[in-house]
Amino acid sequence: MTGHPYQNVGVLSEMPPYLRGGVVAIGNFDGVHRGHQAVLQTAIEVAKGLGVPAVALTFEPHPRALFQPDRPLPRITPPAMKALLIGLAGLDGTVVQDFTMDFANRTAEEFIDSVVLGTLGARHVVTGFDFHFGRRREGNPAYLVEAGRRKGFGVTQVESFTDENGEVVSSSRIRDLLGKGAVSEAAGLLGYRFTVEAEVVHGRKLGRTLGYPTANMVLPEPAVLGHGIYAVRLRRPDGTLHDGVASFGRRPTVESEGVPLLETFVFDFSGDLYREICRVSVFGFLRGEEKFESLSALNEQMKRDEDEARALLAGVRPLSELDHRLTF
Repeated sequence: MTGHPYQNVGVLSEMPPYLRGGVVAIGNFDGVHRGHQAVLQTAIEVAKGLGVPAVALTFEPHPRALFQPDRPLPRITPPAMKALLIGLAGLDGTVVQDFTMDFANRTAEEFIDSVVLGTLGARHVVTGFDFHFGRRREGNPAYLVEAGRRKGFGVTQVESFTDENGEVVSSSRIRDLLGKGAVSEAAGLLGYRFTVEAEVVHGRKLGRTLGYPTANMVLPEPAVLGHGIYAVRLRRPDGTLHDGVASFGRRPTVESEGVPLLETFVFDFSGDLYREICRVSVFGFLRGEEKFESLSALNEQMKRDEDEARALLAGVRPLSELDHRLTF
C-alpha cells in the first residue's frame, strides 16, 4: 500500500502519478468473486514485497456489450460497486479502460506497450489463468509471460479457484444462482452478500398505507437478481446499518406492468431516505413473488415476511473480512 487514499480512476488517462509503477491485476472482475479475490490478493502480496502500489485494471463496458449488443449481460457488480469491492479488498486503486472498438482492435503487443507499460508503468502483472487480450484474443497467458521476459516486467498467473465441491467459481455460475433467487449459494461463491447500490426514489406509497413504508430503488436492467422477497440489510450514506425485508419485482397484486423495483421495508425506522444513495445487501430468499386476492391478504403475508426476515437476520455472521467490511 502507498499510504494514499484508495483511488477509483474512471478514465485511464487521469490516473494519478502515485499509482504508476506498481503491480497491476487485470480482468473484468464482474462480481469480484472469490476467484477474482485470489487474483487481487496475489497482487497485494507481490506489491508489498516490491514496496509499490497494487492497482486493478478493469474494462467498461463489459466486452459482451460491444460485441453482442443484442444479448445484454446482467451485471453482478456495475462499475461503482465493482470499484467499491476492489477498494474494500485492499488495493490502492482501480483504473478503468474504455472498451471501445478502437481499443478492441489493438494487438496484444500494442496493449502491453501502450497500457501496461505506457500508462500504468507496471512492474508486475497478475491475471487469472484464462486471461486473453488483444485483437481476436491473440494474447494468452503464455504470450504475457514471454512479453514480460522480453520487456522486463514480472507476471503471475493465478490458477482457477474452485469451491468446496471442486467446481470452478465463475461469474456465469453466480449470475445463474442470483437469477433463481439462490442468494445464499451465490454468497458462498462471492465470499460476501450480494449488494446493490442506488438512489432511493418515490413510489406509489402503497406500502405506507399498509403500514409498510418502503425505500424504493430502480436497479440497472437487465437485473441479475430474481424477483422475490428477501431478508436484507440497508446501509445509509452515513454508514448506519438497518435490517429489513425487501421485495424485488413488478408488484403483481397492484400492477399488471411496471418497472421492476427493489422495495425495502426498513425495520424500526421512521426517517426519510428519499434521494439518498443507499446499499442493500441480500442475506436470504424468503419466497417468490405472488399475486394476492386482496390487499388484506398481502398485508398478512407481509407480516409473516417481516417475522421470517427478522429471525434470519438475527443469526447472520460475516462470511469473510470483505463481507464484514461491506455488510456489518
